[in-house]
Amino acid sequence: MAPTSPASRLQALNKHLLRPDPYPPTTASTSTSTSTMSTIEPRNETQLSPNLRGLTHHITGHDAQGRAIVESVRPSHWTPLLNDTMAFNVVYTTNEFPPSLNDNKDLKAHDKLMNAGGPGLVNPGGTVARIVDLGPGQEALMHRTQSLDYGIILEGEIEMILDDGVKKVMRRGDVAVQRATNHGWRNTSETEWARMFFVLQDCQKVVVAGKEVGEDVSGAGADSEGLRQK
Repeated sequence: MAPTSPASRLQALNKHLLRPDPYPPTTASTSTSTSTMSTIEPRNETQLSPNLRGLTHHITGHDAQGRAIVESVRPSHWTPLLNDTMAFNVVYTTNEFPPSLNDNKDLKAHDKLMNAGGPGLVNPGGTVARIVDLGPGQEALMHRTQSLDYGIILEGEIEMILDDGVKKVMRRGDVAVQRATNHGWRNTSETEWARMFFVLQDCQKVVVAGKEVGEDVSGAGADSEGLRQK
């Protein structure tokens, strides 16, 4: 290959940098305003949060030839709690570990559970994937579950509160590994809703300082019954 001069290499580089973008950004994709987000992804029918986008669940599977397919596409369904200051959206559940995916056993069990009213906060012997919207200015609900939870901030800013008074502010992308401790979540905004994604996994009985500590959702008042393990 013939050597090239610095000038010709610079010319080639400039030509490369100035070529048209094969994937030009659209107005919708570059905008971060909540109004544009609402236009792209309308709120779900049962959604409370006006400033957050609607969500869809895409569940995969296999066809008769063994090829990967989208088994179903489902809009999110939200359950209001605590006088409409919080809402739950159950994405998926399992009732055993490891779950069996053969003949759609897991999907059938999930649909059966949801048709019966859905799980409590934790599904005994299995898992719950849940998205939680928290309203502005709402007081933190202190509670404990018998579970190992992964909580990820999707939108907004959330304060994690523990029963010793420790408070940690978490922002988009931050993760909490909640190990059956007494805790609460508070949206720090006074005007906008916030959103978290949780995966809750049932765990063995928890013993702390020689004492067994179990689930406690009594602070939820009238909603506590629906949050308890079933």
